[in-house]
Amino acid sequence: MSLRTEDFEYHLPEDLIAYYPADRREDSRLLVLDRQKGTIEHTTFSNVGDYLDAGDLLVANDTKVMKARLRGHKRATGGRVEILLLRPHHGSVWEALVSPSRRLHPGTEVTIGDRYMCRVVERLEGSRRLIDLGKADVLKLMDDVGEVPLPPYIKRQPCEIDVERYQTVFARSTGSVAAPTAGLHFSEDLLRKLLGKGIAIAYLTLHVGPGTFVPVRESDPRLHRLDPEYFEISEACCNKIANARSHGKRVIAVGTTSVRALETAGEAASGKFIEPRRGWTHKFILPPCDFKIVDALITNFHLPRSTLLMLVCAFAGRELVMKAYQEAVARRYRFYSYGDSMLIV
Repeated sequence: MSLRTEDFEYHLPEDLIAYYPADRREDSRLLVLDRQKGTIEHTTFSNVGDYLDAGDLLVANDTKVMKARLRGHKRATGGRVEILLLRPHHGSVWEALVSPSRRLHPGTEVTIGDRYMCRVVERLEGSRRLIDLGKADVLKLMDDVGEVPLPPYIKRQPCEIDVERYQTVFARSTGSVAAPTAGLHFSEDLLRKLLGKGIAIAYLTLHVGPGTFVPVRESDPRLHRLDPEYFEISEACCNKIANARSHGKRVIAVGTTSVRALETAGEAASGKFIEPRRGWTHKFILPPCDFKIVDALITNFHLPRSTLLMLVCAFAGRELVMKAYQEAVARRYRFYSYGDSMLIV
């Protein structure tokens, strides 16, 4: 099959990018795309349960976004520095993205806030560095002086609302620098209503890295390489998947991150059942793809030429997905992380 990155391009008016979340999580709009019928319906996310059956299983990502963006100054010169902590490396050393990176050489000391200091210990590829945070409690440091790492297309400074709303209500496992945005539409009240209807919910963890925002620049998307992301799928999650399967019910992934974790585990699966697993995935899902675990998908509207849009096209077919995107633009849906949602059945 011939694949071209330009096939995943579409025009989005800038005023359709959502800079702030909806007043209530479940008030976002919902486009329902039926793969078999080729039909499109429009509703609100609060009605998502109308399209789910008792015994269906929602699998959501319980990763928690870190306040990972730190602002500081070089101790020697006072020059401004921005650090985005990505993941622990060893001991007190973290892998990070730094800006400006050109003059942040190993040995450079950076003061963060009034009482924290770090040191560049190793230059990695591009603007990545290993940063030694010394004796600081890193999670406390982030809570004290860190900022919510809003996506680059939200062109404003983070504010108080982002601390709550750029986080799912079921976030538990700290480790992401971006939210699993399909999960942002669920409120505690909506989750209770779904459980009351007999819809099951399971959780896995995939820590979202900055690669989620990196556009595909190669003309052939198969040449693009994804940044590895850490994931864990528990025995409890696997058991709920097995139970849904044994009763002929659907496994509905909440977000592309859940899809990547489930289908990574599905590579080694026997039939439609998976085993508990943890590790790193760099799985890049492109059309055509035979999905082994996921039967339906809840997702947001993604950037043109992005790996996330390509995954959605692999799941529902490029022509049908692009038709849905065109209709969403025409109906002025809100796009990207704080935007509206899509259910693909």
